[in-house]
Amino acid sequence: MKLLVDTSVWSLALRRKDAGSLSPDEQKLRSELTQAIQDGRVAMIGLIRQELLSGIKEQAQFEKVKSALAPFVDEQIDTADHEHAARLYNECRSQGFDVGPVDMLICAVAVRRNWQVLSNDSGLNHCLVVAKKFQENEGKAADKEDQKSRRSFRKTRART
Repeated sequence: MKLLVDTSVWSLALRRKDAGSLSPDEQKLRSELTQAIQDGRVAMIGLIRQELLSGIKEQAQFEKVKSALAPFVDEQIDTADHEHAARLYNECRSQGFDVGPVDMLICAVAVRRNWQVLSNDSGLNHCLVVAKKFQENEGKAADKEDQKSRRSFRKTRART
């Protein structure tokens, strides 16, 4: 299963090299990223790449991070991903959670593709839980509609 790695985790690996300065949880995340890279499971989207490269003041550091990310091809994002992100944003907001558009797109992409997300952002992690429940509920509603449609089709066929 692919793993979409959030900016918070990439930053631990690319910007903070001293493992001694990391908390045990941060060390675990960095280790999980390393393993996922070795397994070839890491997924990337352009917005995460952009977040990682934004704000780097030194050109040499920018090029170093850019080079480190080069092996990871951006996954295609489509209109349905953005629309789903908007629905998830509305759902999270209705439950009292306010998460930014990049995090909502991460949730939408991951949920729609059944990917895991590796993040050190508690807001993003909470919205992932909401997004998965929302997706399950949408699936159940679609199943009910499908069942109704099949019953209607069978009744129509039986009459003919």
